[in-house]
Amino acid sequence: MQSLIKFVGRLFLLVSFLALAGCNLVVMSPSGDIAVQQRDLIVVSTVLMLLIIVPVIFLTLFFAWRYRSSNTSAPYDPEWHHSTRLEVIIWSAPLAIIIALGAVTWISTHKLDPYRPLDRLDAERAIPAETKPLTVEVVALDWKWLFLYPDYGIATVNEIAAPVDVPINFKITASSMMNSFYVPALAGMIYAMPGMQTRLHAVMNEQGEYEGLSTNYSGDGFSHMRFKFHGLQQAGFDEWVARVKAQGTALSRDAYLKLEKPSAKEPVRYFSSVENGLFDAILNMCARPGQMCMSEMMHIDMAGGGGAESHDNRAKLEYDNRHADDATHGEAAPGATFPATGNPARSPEPAKGVDAPHQPTETPIQQNMHEGHTTPGSAPGGPAAPQMNQGTTQP
Repeated sequence: MQSLIKFVGRLFLLVSFLALAGCNLVVMSPSGDIAVQQRDLIVVSTVLMLLIIVPVIFLTLFFAWRYRSSNTSAPYDPEWHHSTRLEVIIWSAPLAIIIALGAVTWISTHKLDPYRPLDRLDAERAIPAETKPLTVEVVALDWKWLFLYPDYGIATVNEIAAPVDVPINFKITASSMMNSFYVPALAGMIYAMPGMQTRLHAVMNEQGEYEGLSTNYSGDGFSHMRFKFHGLQQAGFDEWVARVKAQGTALSRDAYLKLEKPSAKEPVRYFSSVENGLFDAILNMCARPGQMCMSEMMHIDMAGGGGAESHDNRAKLEYDNRHADDATHGEAAPGATFPATGNPARSPEPAKGVDAPHQPTETPIQQNMHEGHTTPGSAPGGPAAPQMNQGTTQP
């Protein structure tokens, strides 16, 4: 029986190791300095917590074995109730661990702030004074990634490249749905939200091809919302830029609006030129003609509002149902958010297929309750004030 138990235990360990062999441990073996520091924070925090967890587990098992009922040689003291030595150990050790863990977390939280510009290439190298950071503008679309390189005037879909040992400044936003930009080998995930811009500063230290993905569920094509990150030497990056310019097409405002429509499993695309101000228009949610930019609306709000004429701005500020009128093979485009009522958002028209609500009539009891009472601004026995008559009916 004992041999069988040992065999099952060894088999379980073998299966566990085989299962772990299929795991991608890129988070614990990153290639960028920010991701390396985040990995170190995970390791240090885990070790600090294990300093308490492991002894507690060991002592729990030891006490259960040491003071089992069959062990008559163990001391038995039914009157024991307090030990100052044990109290000091029980409280001081966890307190010290919590203080150390809090200090490490506090320092790392500020040092690894994604908005904080980099101050080093890695643990042994500072950033050379003549180094110019690479700016990449990231747009999360449904369900693909658009990357714009303002310094080079190019753009790509589902592919990004950067030279190694060059700081990268990411400006991240989304077109309609909140997503999360994440390259595990490079740095931690950063949310991409419509109408907002988030930032990320990172650097890739090793040449290679790495996986990028969205880690925030955003609809049907979420599982295929992935891209490739290429870490290249400067010469290889220059060749990549030249290839994008040679093979790409123009990314105009019209081309972007077509690209913005929801689609899954989108292949890599190159754009050799980008219309000026496109990223700012996406960020301000005014890429479509006739829409008011958020920056304009905020300017109006700061000035105290647009007055009575501002009702004309309503149509310019409607961002719902952007794809409701699009059709693909006679069906509504995926991702359309047209209300189930069949009418646009906040439409004054009644819902399609629903009868207009009938006006309620007063019951005899309600009529009796109204008799003998007056409303503010009305004469006794006279009609109610106009504002009180709105929405009321007569039997």
